[in-house]
Amino acid sequence: MPTTTSASGSRPGGRSARVRAQVLEATGAQLVEHGYDGLTVDAVAERAGVHRTTVYRRWRDIGGLLADLLDAAGDDGWEPADTGTLEGDLTALNEEILAGVAADPPLTTALIAASFRSAQAARALRAFWEDRYARCAVVVVRAEQRGELPPGTRSRELLVTATAPMYHELVLLGTPPDPHLPATAARTAALAARAGAFTGP
Repeated sequence: MPTTTSASGSRPGGRSARVRAQVLEATGAQLVEHGYDGLTVDAVAERAGVHRTTVYRRWRDIGGLLADLLDAAGDDGWEPADTGTLEGDLTALNEEILAGVAADPPLTTALIAASFRSAQAARALRAFWEDRYARCAVVVVRAEQRGELPPGTRSRELLVTATAPMYHELVLLGTPPDPHLPATAARTAALAARAGAFTGP
């Protein structure tokens, strides 16, 4: 459920798309290097090589820039891997999260931190998570079809249980990345799911 963004994932549209890509790339770089307090429209415009009025006209303020940066992160064709097993799918998902959170530059963690300072960024981040959880629901559907899970397993609760340890350890506690954590968290969630922990009212 990666949160990394790529300017190349922006919608097509000639010069407008190029300007958007430049500005969003500059926004991410400025955020990572200087934090939320160092993220200003003027700094982004200068870094992107565009006039400040262009940024103000299209994005208005920092909240608009962050919201569009997160929107661009979801403007892709990403889908969860199909490994053939529930545990394998959840492990692959967690490995992507690990790679995103531990990436250098740490854009994922910078965006999460910024969401606590900007209401627009917070709304955009929630929308991003909702989209990712919706895309990942197929992991549970496939597992039910393979007979790995009882019918009616609640996908959202299972996915949150599988991925939450990644964010807790890496983002909240700031512990060094553990290459075994993705599989361990996936195995725990899969065992609970197979036992029926996510079925019923």
